[in-house]
Amino acid sequence: MKSLLFATLLVLALAACTPGAEDPETEAPVQSADVASAPAPSPPEAGALEAFYWRLSSAADSQGQRIEALFVRPEQPVQLEFAEGRISISNTCNRMSGAYAIDGTSLEIGQLMSTMMACSDDALTQLDQEIAALLAGSMSFAVESADGAPRLTLTGSAGDVLGFTGEPTPETRFGGPGDLVFLEVAAHTRPCSHPLIPEQECLQVREIFFDEQGLRTGAPGEFQHFHADIEGYRHEPGVRNVLRVRRFTRAPVPADGSAHAYVLDLVVESEQLQP
Repeated sequence: MKSLLFATLLVLALAACTPGAEDPETEAPVQSADVASAPAPSPPEAGALEAFYWRLSSAADSQGQRIEALFVRPEQPVQLEFAEGRISISNTCNRMSGAYAIDGTSLEIGQLMSTMMACSDDALTQLDQEIAALLAGSMSFAVESADGAPRLTLTGSAGDVLGFTGEPTPETRFGGPGDLVFLEVAAHTRPCSHPLIPEQECLQVREIFFDEQGLRTGAPGEFQHFHADIEGYRHEPGVRNVLRVRRFTRAPVPADGSAHAYVLDLVVESEQLQP
């Protein structure tokens, strides 16, 4: 059954490639590699890459030794995301991104750009440096199913081998791209009636809008009970947040569920309020 799911996801990936979120943070180059003359991504391979988030599960150097510097935070494995000819690297100290191109089984990664955050310790600094160096330039790649789960293997010219396990992106799970919307979440939840959950508390949410200059437009409406979940968001009582989320339409709509699914894309504002 898992193998069938993997095959289905790959078919969906070939049908449509989906865009990733823009990173608004300041970026600076960390590596250089020329991909200007590289051919455009081949749709089948690019679709297979873009259908999943790829989380690092193994890494070995040319001598077969585990690259320990890449696993300083095992609870947050390094993650790759491919979208519209760009690769994003997260769960590092700084987020990195750059262009990529595919030629057969060769993956070419161009100049990586990085945010400019100061890392909390030397191990995180080394993590950034190590993964940026390993992903620079050209390497061979393969996407396959291992024990029913998608797996990406990257092999560098020096013989380093990185293995990643795939998790379907929201676009893959929900069958298409979502809409970017902004939601303001009030600092405190409120009781909301539900026949099966008599003491249920709901987030208080309202949609807000921004113009092209990033300024709020229009008058926001009243806060309303929010009966859906926001995947990736954990509410802290007393904290007001403005969230950029991706909203997907569910088909079919689950029984007793929302017609939409929401996935956190970015926390735009966060404010601690008095109780």
